[in-house]
Amino acid sequence: MANLRVLVIGSGGREHALALALSRDPAVVELHVAPGNPGTAVIATNHPVDVLSGEAVAGLASALGVNLVVVGPEAPLVAGVADAVRAAGIACFGPSAEAARIEGSKAFAKDVMAAAGVPTARARACSTRAQVAAALDEFGPPYVVKDDGLAAGKGVVVTGDREAAIAHAASCRRVVVEEFLDGPEVSLFGITDGVTVRAMQPAQDFKRVGDGDTGPNTGGMGSYTPLPWAQDDLVDEVTRTVLQPTVDELARRGTPFGGLLYAGLALTQAGIRVVEFNARFGDPETQPLLARLATPLGGLLYAAATGDLASQPELEWGSGAAVAVVLAAEGYPGAPAKGDVITGLDQAASNGSLVLQAGTALDAQGRLISAGGRVLAVVGTGDDLGTARRQAYEAIAAIQLPGGFYRRDIALAASQVPVG
Repeated sequence: MANLRVLVIGSGGREHALALALSRDPAVVELHVAPGNPGTAVIATNHPVDVLSGEAVAGLASALGVNLVVVGPEAPLVAGVADAVRAAGIACFGPSAEAARIEGSKAFAKDVMAAAGVPTARARACSTRAQVAAALDEFGPPYVVKDDGLAAGKGVVVTGDREAAIAHAASCRRVVVEEFLDGPEVSLFGITDGVTVRAMQPAQDFKRVGDGDTGPNTGGMGSYTPLPWAQDDLVDEVTRTVLQPTVDELARRGTPFGGLLYAGLALTQAGIRVVEFNARFGDPETQPLLARLATPLGGLLYAAATGDLASQPELEWGSGAAVAVVLAAEGYPGAPAKGDVITGLDQAASNGSLVLQAGTALDAQGRLISAGGRVLAVVGTGDDLGTARRQAYEAIAAIQLPGGFYRRDIALAASQVPVG
C-alpha cells in the first residue's frame, strides 16, 4: 500500500530501529513515534502517550489520521492496546491481548506448544514451594526457573544452586520450572497475519552482562546476524515445526496471532527445542536484522496487519552481516545510573554505523543524557561478521558515557567460523 501513515508505539532501541527502517520505505509518507526518544525525534514526530492505555493509543492514532500502528513492547500488547486500535478501525501490527499470552504466560505457551506438537523442554507450572521443590528434583541441575509473567527478559534463573532456584521462585507469584536445554540459543522471528508466516533470518543475542557469558541476565547486551555456524535449512525447519504449527494452533483456538512471533530456540543434540515465545520484535536482535532487511518494512507490516501477507513475496535480505553492541549504564542490570551526559554519537556514526538510542533523554540544556539501563546500540555492517564487528566496535569506542560499559565479545566466536 502506498501513502502509509505510521505510528510506532514505544521508546526503546527496538522502536528506533523500526522507525528508521520505516522511514526508508518510500510507501511511508508520514511517521510518528509515541512516546519515542531523542533518536526517533530526528526521523519522526514524537508524541507523549500512556503506552499501556488502549484508549490513549487509539485516540492518538485516530487524531493523527494514521492507517497503521506498530506496537513495539510486550506490555502494551498484553494489556490489549492492539485490540483497542483495531476497534477504532485502524490496522495494527501486533497480536490481541489473548494471543499475546504466548509471551505473557509461560504456562499458556507450554499448553499451546503441547497442543501444536511443537518441540520444547519438559516443564512444570508451580505456585507453591512444594511444587517448585518437586519439579527441581524431577529435572535436576542446572535448574531453570522462569517467572510465569512478563519480566522484560530478566525473569529467568539458570543455576546449579538449588536454594538460589527456590529463592527466585519465591520472589515470583507463579513460575515454570523446566529441564535444562543444552546447545546454543538462536532467535528466529516470524511475521504473520494469523495464517501465513514469513520467517526472518536467524540472529543470536547475548543475555549475560559480562564477557564470556558471565554475570546476571540482562535484556540483551548485543546480537548479530546471520549465523555462519547454523544449519542451512534452519529457517525452513523452524517455520515448519515451530512457527506455522503455533500460528495454526492459536487460530484453531479462535485467537489468531497477527504480528511478530519470536521463537527463542535451543539447538540441542536432540534437535531444535523452543525455549520461549515472545509476541513482538526482540531487542537487541531487531537492530541488526532490520539493518540487513531489503524488503520495505512498511508494506510488509501493513500486509500482516490486514491479513494480506500471502500476497507478499518472500523476504529479501542484503548481503553481508550486521553486529549490534549495546552500551549500558553503570550499575546495569541492577540500579543503572541516570542523568549522565552522552557525547560522540556523530563521530560514532561517521564510519557508517547506526547509532540507535534506547535509554536516552534530553536535559534542560538540551544535552543527550542516559535515562535507562541499556542506553543505546551501535550496529556495524559489512561483507562478513568480522568486518561488521570491527565497524561496530570502532564506532562504540568513540562514544563517551561516564561509567558506561559494553561487552567486547559480541559475535567474536561466530566471526571466526570458516564459511563455505
